[in-house]
Amino acid sequence: MGAAPDDDYHLVSIWCSTGNGSFCQPGSADSTRFVPEAVLLSPCFAFFSTESAACQNTLDFETTELVETMRGNFVNAYPPLYYSVMSIFVSDDAHFSVMAMRLFNVVLFVALTTALYVLLPVTRRPALVWGWLITTMPLGVFLISSNNPSGWAVVGVGSAWLALLSFYEARNQTVRWISALLVVVAVLMAAGSRGDSALYVVGALGVAAILAFENTRRFWLLSLLPLTMILISAAFFFSARQTSAGINGFGGQEAGPAAEQAVTTSDSLAGFGLLAYNLLNAPSLWTGAFGGWALGWFDTPIPASVLFLGTAVFVGVGFLGLAVLTWRKAFVVASVGFVLWALPTYVLTQGGDKVGEQVQPRYILPLLVLLGGLLVVQVGRKKFSLGRIQSTAVVIALSAANLVALHMNMRRYITGNDVPGWNLNAGVEWFWSGAPAPMVVWAVGSLAFAGLVTILAREMTIIGAVASDVDDDEKALHPVSA
Repeated sequence: MGAAPDDDYHLVSIWCSTGNGSFCQPGSADSTRFVPEAVLLSPCFAFFSTESAACQNTLDFETTELVETMRGNFVNAYPPLYYSVMSIFVSDDAHFSVMAMRLFNVVLFVALTTALYVLLPVTRRPALVWGWLITTMPLGVFLISSNNPSGWAVVGVGSAWLALLSFYEARNQTVRWISALLVVVAVLMAAGSRGDSALYVVGALGVAAILAFENTRRFWLLSLLPLTMILISAAFFFSARQTSAGINGFGGQEAGPAAEQAVTTSDSLAGFGLLAYNLLNAPSLWTGAFGGWALGWFDTPIPASVLFLGTAVFVGVGFLGLAVLTWRKAFVVASVGFVLWALPTYVLTQGGDKVGEQVQPRYILPLLVLLGGLLVVQVGRKKFSLGRIQSTAVVIALSAANLVALHMNMRRYITGNDVPGWNLNAGVEWFWSGAPAPMVVWAVGSLAFAGLVTILAREMTIIGAVASDVDDDEKALHPVSA
């Protein structure tokens, strides 16, 4: 509990969305509230890498004692939907409530992805599978299973465009109606969690419309759905005060709950020098998704091997995807890539900040997930597939990256990073009583992820091998190849 960035802020916001006076009460000012002490103080280990989570042993997760705080979504900095949905799980046991929220987020992601896998034509499935696998280790996996609204932003943007493609290309009304429902869910997740992701999901719907475009009455009638969702996203975008930073830059202001804790650089830059610095260093925000930046509150460093393996997989699979190219795919890939580079450069320069300050990798991760899927999406009649050797290399790389990242993340909370060694069972300072030992949890988690990647890679290899035998409707849908 409290491990994700700004968890005190987001948990307090969830508790104050219940409308229950026993969980949250008005403070002495409009910008303060009284909340359970454990909710506010659960990240007692934050920023101290050598401090384990044992400091939570002094907290009473079932107490009714309330303390006053300014840390919360009390001035509508973030859209309210995420907090309102999560507040359903709030109970008298704060720890249990947090675990229920995290499990719900995991189940929601798995359900969305499974539904899309079933609905999408065979030739679309590699974009779904590879798109997620090559972009979410380790930061994406960390966020999706957290209490941070950035998890919803990643899932919503990464799912919305494929759901809309399924909606446009559906072969029967049942598939179309279910796809429409998934579009609505994905857009609400993205737009209702963060102001910036409300803008991102509009772009995601736009690239799907470009890929599926045909100048027919049917297409324009179907486009009423994404147009409606764009209007809803716009409402969320303009209602969140957080988005003003994206327009005006942070300018030394609070860029989010943890802006004051952001990493800084030494030299003062301005004008063209600042622009050039940010332009040349913006890719470090991308590599943050693969382990280039520490997890959590920037207090869980990840070894360079994870960064290397994750980046290699993304670049390798992405370049293979570029072999399957039409002008539409080239346009949307170039557009998303441009935004990934230009947006953080603009926001940072506009506010007088440098890369490493204010803007964090998780802010642009939804765009990276979108780019990963677009790189491997199949268009036209030329199939996208990885050979057996390539798939094996990807499986080994991702499995090894997860094995190392999971070990480091567990080490940080079980003992703190000042305890060396591979054995997580040695010198345990914090762990659940009665649960399997830390090494068992790590081994099961590592093997499960390796098994998942192995199964999915094998399925994608089979799909690639039989794609040439699939009929034209399955192999290459005419709106895309037009």
